[in-house]
Amino acid sequence: MKKEIRILVAEDEDKLRDIVLKYIKKEGYDGFGAVDGEAALDLWAEKKPDLIVLDVMMPKMDGFEVLEEIRQTDNVPVIMLTARREEDDKIQGFESGTDDYVTKPFSPRELMVRIKALLKRSGVATAENRLDICGMQFTPEERQMTIDGETIQLTQKEYEILAYFINHQKLVLSREQILDRIWGFDYEGDIRVVDTTIKRLRKKLAEKGECIQTVRGIGYKFQK
Repeated sequence: MKKEIRILVAEDEDKLRDIVLKYIKKEGYDGFGAVDGEAALDLWAEKKPDLIVLDVMMPKMDGFEVLEEIRQTDNVPVIMLTARREEDDKIQGFESGTDDYVTKPFSPRELMVRIKALLKRSGVATAENRLDICGMQFTPEERQMTIDGETIQLTQKEYEILAYFINHQKLVLSREQILDRIWGFDYEGDIRVVDTTIKRLRKKLAEKGECIQTVRGIGYKFQK
């Protein structure tokens, strides 16, 4: 029996939250909502959602605080909603571990497209075979990567970058290529987010991080 995909929507605007949940349920997903940051954390702990839509500005705890708490133990895919366009906010979100941003006002249909794309990339909606490479084992349907039997918690962006490298071994990938592939052509933030994410990824991989090599003046490549 196919697992029902669970999506948490943390948004303090009742009307907007209800509209998003309506679209989510129309697509056949199990959607549930939170009115503030504390409620979002409670539902995350109770329901263990497969994806979270998280508003930045919420009562009690803002989206950044909620995300930082979640990322201590969970790499569930997260889309943040924001009414602010400041570049620093997006950089802060990506450094905290968000996977995508949608700026208000937005079309619910656009949000659903992003939700479906992120679910697919994360392996929640489509299962793939386990992959063993460079001493690392990947299980995409569980969004899991292990080294020597130890599970390494990666954010979705970290996981996607690593998968992108592995699928293009020995090829030099520019920062622009990585940005377009992982964050999308419409991403308006600073390209430094690529270096920041790769630095964090290497740290988590410890000695295996040496497989990601810097190509001075160009970008990176993956070399076993």
